[in-house]
Amino acid sequence: MRITLATPADLDQLLAFREEAASWISALGSDQWSRPYPADRLLATIEADTVFMLREGGHTVGTITLTSEAEEGLWSEGELAEPSMFVNKLTVSRDYAGRDLGGRLLDWAGDRAYRSGAKWLRLDAWTTNQRLQRYYLDQGFQHMRTVLEGTAVNGGPRVSGWLAQRPARLADHGFADETPSPEPLRA
Repeated sequence: MRITLATPADLDQLLAFREEAASWISALGSDQWSRPYPADRLLATIEADTVFMLREGGHTVGTITLTSEAEEGLWSEGELAEPSMFVNKLTVSRDYAGRDLGGRLLDWAGDRAYRSGAKWLRLDAWTTNQRLQRYYLDQGFQHMRTVLEGTAVNGGPRVSGWLAQRPARLADHGFADETPSPEPLRA
């Protein structure tokens, strides 16, 4: 399997992944990702070269977004002063579930973060999705806190405020990385 940068041609696949994941998560009893993700926002992240695709042959198997930009209002000034990279929208096709591809993508992200000079690989997860939170804990992340205050775009409470981190580190993820070398983080 290989990792590539996403291109605008991947937009429909990424939106389909999101819908597939939302349907699966809903069947498990969570409202995570129940609102459609705006295609223009997703396209902007693709064009910023922060969306990566996991491919096997001609199939797209999964995706992960990795950025140096933190979600506003979640991390403290002190935490933001530490060099970090942030994981978003980790998704693996249900056809490939059960192969630890999500864990390996997290290892890849931690490796890339480390090579860019990050100390931490961080994420925010759905506040009420305890199954997802357990998954990240099992992947070596440490829960930092849950942010409930603040508002989401629609005026409701923050829905993705469960914060976790693990050290960025070199990893043998087993993927062929076809992406450009990571840029060093800005101080």
